[in-house]
Amino acid sequence: MKHGINAVMGIPSMVPLFADAIKYAEDKLGKEIIIIDTPMINVNDNAAARKETQELIKKSAEIGAKFCLIHHSSIEALVCKNTKTIDRISDYTEMIREAGMIPGATAHMPEIIIYSDMNNYDIQTYTQPYNSAGFLMQVEVEYIAKIINDSKKPVMTIKPMAAGRLTPYTGFNFVWNTIREQDMVTVGVMSPQEAAESVEISFAAIERRFPDVEGRTSVNTNQDAFGK
Repeated sequence: MKHGINAVMGIPSMVPLFADAIKYAEDKLGKEIIIIDTPMINVNDNAAARKETQELIKKSAEIGAKFCLIHHSSIEALVCKNTKTIDRISDYTEMIREAGMIPGATAHMPEIIIYSDMNNYDIQTYTQPYNSAGFLMQVEVEYIAKIINDSKKPVMTIKPMAAGRLTPYTGFNFVWNTIREQDMVTVGVMSPQEAAESVEISFAAIERRFPDVEGRTSVNTNQDAFGK
């Protein structure tokens, strides 16, 4: 788990304002931000669809993305559970390589990780929903934990707070303490303050200490239980 790496995941190639915001943040901070793009590509098996996909992947490279992860809504259409394969996946990983980026996949479907590893596809990293509530996970938490820990490639876990169903303290402590050194935790935030709090709670979980954050709001915090 690397401290001091600035990275952002999303679909900046498909949302121009997102790409502009990343550039603004880089200029303001004076630091490079590693862009992990997750475009929704057209996987129809025809020349027009391939041309459309090539243009989108090219746009991903133009905004400076280092990683291009095929969106789960696209890659799931290629998964065949009968043959345990992801059909024509090399068509798209080769496009990504030719554009100068590292290919990956967002994997809401756990089989994407399993089949990619099994067949040695050129998919170098995955995302996977992972939280103690089992939110957006297609099998039980224990099985997803095993898939992540058995993966041949690094996994970027997403949805650690189960879309608000878990508190940051609960969510981060579970995820950071059940993934490997090469894996990551990604989280969406709405403000710089929220980002700073998420970073502090994450570091505290990694360092096995209590986070230094303000208390949560309540209708009545004037109680001994709240440290008053």
